[in-house]
Amino acid sequence: MTKFRLFLKKIAPISDKELDETLPYFKETKLKKGDIFVSQGKVCKKIGFIDSGMIRIFYLNHKAEETTYGFCNENCITTSFKSFITQTPSDLVLQAVEESVLLTIDYQNLQTLYEKYPIWQNIGRIITQSEFLNMEQYASVLSNESAKEKYLRLLRDQPTIIQKAKIEEIASYLGITRRTLSRIRREIRQSNP
Repeated sequence: MTKFRLFLKKIAPISDKELDETLPYFKETKLKKGDIFVSQGKVCKKIGFIDSGMIRIFYLNHKAEETTYGFCNENCITTSFKSFITQTPSDLVLQAVEESVLLTIDYQNLQTLYEKYPIWQNIGRIITQSEFLNMEQYASVLSNESAKEKYLRLLRDQPTIIQKAKIEEIASYLGITRRTLSRIRREIRQSNP
């Protein structure tokens, strides 16, 4: 809970008393590598803070092919936001890339926190705004950068993804083929012996 306390205090001026009163609403959820946190087609009932591990977010297209939408690392909030907020079936799948520990809260308990503690409305707003900005930046990167630029940005900004995710998941996330990613990686290795 220490990481989560620090995370919340960075977001909003939540007091220790409010933290002590609200943390019991959260439960520890352990996921093994490959476990599903959110299923496509089902209503997302929980939102989670990643205490350790990594979650991959993807969707299945009409051919049942996986397209990686994003990755969430330690000290991040993860959920299928649209599904969680609207309580409608999720278009996304959230799956553990490795053994992960999340602190989760269900939809009803979060609504209770919003009603009882105004600071939680502020926290919810800031997290939602941050998610929107991340999505907008990702869309901009996908459409405005070359394949090599996208990979170099990922290498610079999120090296843990490179270390932990499968090559086909990374390629899908960058919107390129596995073959193109392999070529880019080879070029980078050759230029940096």
